[in-house]
Amino acid sequence: MRLTLLFLLLSVPTSHFIKGAETEQDFTWHLQKLPLIVSQRTFHLNSPKFQAEIKLELNGACGIECQKTLPLPSLSDLEDCLSYETVFENGTRLRTDVNVQGFLPQAESENTTSVKGRLRQKRQVYGTDSRFSISDKQFTTKYPFSTAVKISSGCSGILISPKHVLTAAHCVHDGKDYIKEARKLRVGLLKIRSKGGGKNRKGSKQRKKGSSDAQDPVMDASTLNMKSLNKRSVEGSQNHKGSRRNRGDSRGKPSFQWTRVKKTHIPNGWLKGITKDVALDYDYAVLELKRPQKKKYMDLGISPITQHMPGNRVHFSGFDDDRPGQLVYRFCSVSDESSDLFYQYCDAEPGSSGSGIYVRLRDPRSKKWKRKIVAVYSGHQWVDLNEVQQDFNVAVRITPLKYAQICSWIHGNSADCTHG
Repeated sequence: MRLTLLFLLLSVPTSHFIKGAETEQDFTWHLQKLPLIVSQRTFHLNSPKFQAEIKLELNGACGIECQKTLPLPSLSDLEDCLSYETVFENGTRLRTDVNVQGFLPQAESENTTSVKGRLRQKRQVYGTDSRFSISDKQFTTKYPFSTAVKISSGCSGILISPKHVLTAAHCVHDGKDYIKEARKLRVGLLKIRSKGGGKNRKGSKQRKKGSSDAQDPVMDASTLNMKSLNKRSVEGSQNHKGSRRNRGDSRGKPSFQWTRVKKTHIPNGWLKGITKDVALDYDYAVLELKRPQKKKYMDLGISPITQHMPGNRVHFSGFDDDRPGQLVYRFCSVSDESSDLFYQYCDAEPGSSGSGIYVRLRDPRSKKWKRKIVAVYSGHQWVDLNEVQQDFNVAVRITPLKYAQICSWIHGNSADCTHG
């Protein structure tokens, strides 16, 4: 039944979701000049204690309604929050103060609109579970699903360069101290190994032809089609006991290949000593891997307003705890947004926190559809709503400032991060 519903949904062209005055131009990645995040000074801090327990649900966080009551941050406030800590695998901890150039604080607050006329939903799995387990190796090891990674602390993340992973800050730090698991943090990537331990090279040249983002076959709700799903269901068709094909493929079952994390970057805005409370706006972190990966990664993108997302839909994949060993994909609508956060309808369970949320828009140069990461899934969080605690699915948007900061972490400087 669920697959039938998925077939019906995926057979509807993207153009059917365009309403009113929205045009193809609205669904395009726009090149933007970025503010510069320039390092001013770096100094040593005491090594972390690594004694905190991971908390996948946060209480008392300032959500969208709370943010609307706050004054705009000053440039000094932003510089304080965008300064950051770097922790190395040997326990060395550094603090880097930054200077923000070419940015007006009101610019980001104006780059958003409310999604009206919708009721926000509680998270968890409500009604029919709309998640899909990506258990067929032909899907799990192909872009974009192959960019999803598992963090040894119990979260998910997404590959944003050959050696960098984007995840949620609370997956490594509780706001006061680094969690116990962060002392020897590892990242797991799904890979297929043949029975003899080597890589299966048969047909690899044909698969490489479709490696570009615009040409990726049947890889998410934006590109899946009925023909491909009938051949290889993204949810469990390979589990039929009588399938000769599945018996032959069992030796190539995907498994995690674990890589040590070399260093971790966290914005100061996440630290309670800076904000006096957990600030969901800064619930993101970047992990640098000890070894670069050969997998295709997903590019960062500046989060557009939801009116410029086809169908107001977002997508993400992660490793939900209730489906051990399985990559879980979902897509859903955004229900409300601010300049830094949005709430969405996606079903999810603990373990999916830190997943990279992406959308597909047209590249203005190639005119082809391209996926980019526009937010980090913070998870099931309790936020203040008219002085009452309510729980929602929360995502941290990638704003121009955050894009510039994450880009500088990837490249090691801000000179390579002038446009996004």
